Amino acid sequence: MQIKVTGKHVDITNAIEQYADKKCDRLDRFYDRVKSVNVLIGKPSREFEVEIISHVDGHDPFVSSCRGDDVYACIDESVDKLTRQLSDHKEKVRNRKHS
Repeated sequence: MQIKVTGKHVDITNAIEQYADKKCDRLDRFYDRVKSVNVLIGKPSREFEVEIISHVDGHDPFVSSCRGDDVYACIDESVDKLTRQLSDHKEKVRNRKHS
């Protein structure tokens, strides 16, 4: 799985990039067809905006986003939202095949 971290109006430090890589690396556990993950971190005003786009085989990309004062908390919340989306999609695929 390929993980790309980019920033808009924000300098991405090594700590932020490593944290995002570590958190997004575990998305393979929830759905094994994840090809790539793009983490977009921006600060258009006072708050941080984190958007995570997960490209998956056989489906449109899954997108989760969050706004907040702490960039690490926003990454956590976005990964949690994406985890739920991937788990729900996996359940739908699994239930459709065995019905």
